[in-house]
Amino acid sequence: MAYQAVFKRCETKYLITQDQKQQILDAMEPHMALDRYGRTTIRNIYFDTDNYRIIRRSLEKPVYKEKLRLRSYAQATPDSPVFIELKKKFKGIVYKRRLAMPEKAALEWICRGGRLPADSQIAREIDYFLHFYDGLKPTVFLSYEREAYYCRQGSDFRVTFDDNILCRQGDLSLELPPGGQTILPPGTVLMEIKCSGGIPLWMTQTLNRQRIFKTSFSKYGVAYQSFIYPKQKGEFQYA
Repeated sequence: MAYQAVFKRCETKYLITQDQKQQILDAMEPHMALDRYGRTTIRNIYFDTDNYRIIRRSLEKPVYKEKLRLRSYAQATPDSPVFIELKKKFKGIVYKRRLAMPEKAALEWICRGGRLPADSQIAREIDYFLHFYDGLKPTVFLSYEREAYYCRQGSDFRVTFDDNILCRQGDLSLELPPGGQTILPPGTVLMEIKCSGGIPLWMTQTLNRQRIFKTSFSKYGVAYQSFIYPKQKGEFQYA
C-alpha cells in the first residue's frame, strides 16, 4: 500500500458559505483539479486521556501541541488498512506522521500497548506518544465529507472543502456508518489551504475579493467544547 507517510506544511482554515465556495471553485478551475477520489467520507477516532488532557492543552493554544487519531477513508473491517496519525503543530507549522496497519492491530497497539508493529522512526514516535499519555482511549468519532483539490502545475498546494461534519461519543468504531451531531453552523463549509510555501496570488486575490479571513477551527476542539465539556464540567480534576 503506497501512501505518503510524512507531511510538513502550513494549514490555514476558513469558514465559508456555499456561495463563497462556488466563487472559489470558479477561481480554482484553471489552476486546480479534484483528486482521483472525488468526494469522500473520512472517518476518524480521536484518542485522549480520562480527563481530556490532550485536547484541553491544545485549546490553550500553546506553541507546541499534538494529537493522535485513527483514520479511514471507507467503512472499515478488522483486517482493512487504516491510518494511525500523529499530528503535531509547532509555531504554525503542521507535522504529520502516519502509519498504515489493519484496524484491529492498530486499536490493540493504541489501547493495550505491546511491541512496535514496525521498526521505523514513525512507529517509534507514535509509541513514545502512547507511553507519554499512558492509558489513552477512544473519546470522539468524527466524520465529514471532503472534496480535495491539487495543483495542476505540480506544486504541493492543496485545497480541501469539508462539510457535514458529525461527531459522537458513542459507537466509537470505524466499522460503523457515520452519524452524530453536526458541529458546523448551517450552510457553512470548512475550507483548508495546505502548502509548504506561500499561497498563490490568484487565491489571495480571490480571498480578498470575497472578504474571506482565516480562522482557528479544530474539529475535535469544537466537539469537545460543544458536547463534551458541558457534560464533564465539574466532574474531572485538571492534570
